[in-house]
Amino acid sequence: MSELINLIRYYYFMAGVLSQQQADPLCANCKAFANTVIRIKEGMFELESVNLAGQRLQADYLRMLEESREKINRVKTPADAVGQKKAGNCRMPEGVCFIKFPKTILDKL
Repeated sequence: MSELINLIRYYYFMAGVLSQQQADPLCANCKAFANTVIRIKEGMFELESVNLAGQRLQADYLRMLEESREKINRVKTPADAVGQKKAGNCRMPEGVCFIKFPKTILDKL
């Protein structure tokens, strides 16, 4: 059950990050952003369709999940996104990405 709760918290966190970063002119037009939004939507769908079956979650976690779904579904991604680092636009240090970095959290859950 704690793994499920941590996944819900992760998706809640990522929905917030992606929602905010869509206002960033570089992140919002980056391929990493577009790909991450797709992966988060797929992960949330899997979480809801597979992992919630038969689970009894507290109302707070169900609310977090609903808010996450609503928030991530409002995130817009460009069809013609390009890798901003490869294009020479993003000046973050090598190996650092606001969008990709939080995935390391999921990898450790």
